[in-house]
Amino acid sequence: MNIDNAKSQMRKGMLEYCIMLLLRHRASYASDIIAKLKEAELIVVEGTLYPLLTRLKKDGLLSYEWQESTQGPPRKYYALTADGEATLNELDKAWQEIAHTVGVLKSMRPGESTKQDQNT
Repeated sequence: MNIDNAKSQMRKGMLEYCIMLLLRHRASYASDIIAKLKEAELIVVEGTLYPLLTRLKKDGLLSYEWQESTQGPPRKYYALTADGEATLNELDKAWQEIAHTVGVLKSMRPGESTKQDQNT
């Protein structure tokens, strides 16, 4: 198994979720999203972020508006739409299920069976 490839696939699978989490409470512009992800130790470059933001907007999960900036040109601020909020709530549930499953598997001792195995 190529560990770097596996880690990359895991990151890709959760990146849209992480972006939506950041936008849950506050609209942000792309550079701010990148900085916040970096603070959380999730390094993302603009070439990765912009296509994701575009896809999320196309899917109706994000909207944006231009706002004047005191430090240069206007900035495009992204925010969750109502559909985006509903999708994020579903992703929250899915994340909890995944985290629970991984936790169960990590805590199993050799030879131990899962509850599902015991029910069959």
